Amino acid sequence: MSEKSLREAINEALRLEMQRDAKVFLIGEDIAGGTGGEGEEDAWGGVMGVTKGLFGEFGGHRVIDTPISETAYIGAAVGAAVTGMRPVAELMFCDFAGVCFDQIMNQAAKLRYMLGGQAKVPLVIRMQCGGGFNAAAQHSQTLHALFTHIPGLKVVMPSNAYEAKGLLIESIRDDDPVMFMEHKYMYDDKWEVPDESYTIPLGEANYSRDGEDVTVCALGRMVNLCNQAADELKGEGIDCTVIDLRCTSPLDEISICESIEETGRLVVVDEGYPRCGFATDVAALAAEKALRSLKAPVKLVTPPHTTIPFAPTLEELYIPSIDRIMTAIQEVYHSK
Repeated sequence: MSEKSLREAINEALRLEMQRDAKVFLIGEDIAGGTGGEGEEDAWGGVMGVTKGLFGEFGGHRVIDTPISETAYIGAAVGAAVTGMRPVAELMFCDFAGVCFDQIMNQAAKLRYMLGGQAKVPLVIRMQCGGGFNAAAQHSQTLHALFTHIPGLKVVMPSNAYEAKGLLIESIRDDDPVMFMEHKYMYDDKWEVPDESYTIPLGEANYSRDGEDVTVCALGRMVNLCNQAADELKGEGIDCTVIDLRCTSPLDEISICESIEETGRLVVVDEGYPRCGFATDVAALAAEKALRSLKAPVKLVTPPHTTIPFAPTLEELYIPSIDRIMTAIQEVYHSK
């Protein structure tokens, strides 16, 4: 086992699955890096360099550069999936889902149901999400709640490189469309990751740490901030359980409710918009299925319901911070 960045772990998962199954192919903008242009064909590998090196190994028929038309290549990926291939499409930023939302919402998500199970849609759509790079309002959103709202889509958000590799391999092997969301702020974060292939089941949460005082639920990068906050609060005698939910759909409701039964307190941390958002969904779950176990009101730590600001100082205030998470945990812990 060696340390790998999130970028390296995803690249390794793609390579292993492409070696294992000839039906797996990649499609997206710039993923081969300037194919047809001057200079080295494999010069880039996507906007964050995640697919770099794969074109040289698998060639242009399995690492396909497309024009700047999300509608066209996501539609092509849906069609390929229905006819037996296993495409992995890169959407660059999750913000761009608006361009091809009909293909995602009305085609990929519904075809298996509308055809009575006679067709499968084994499609993975990879995309970046999250703020922290001052990339402004059209390149910094976290839209997992939007995809979670649509029946037929599975939605995955890994919290580190180890999780990303196992979850991506599982997603590629899954027979339903999976929206695989990678936080752009974590691409260089390193984690111990096995060299061999492994899978992590979709819909099973991970107890990132066990505690008896407060349950903290989060996804993606927010899991790491929650663990840092929990480390700080340990010195104050507050012992937290941090649950890495991994997936918003399917959601591991059992793990959430069982932890609430043990701690009696819940904090939900999410980088997505708060109105009709994922944090409010988890809070509603707690109210419906674990209300008698709650000793205090549920606390949510989210951005404000506003567009993500471009100014660095404002973006820093917008994104949930360790200090805000700690304050929410303290308030819940001390609430009667």
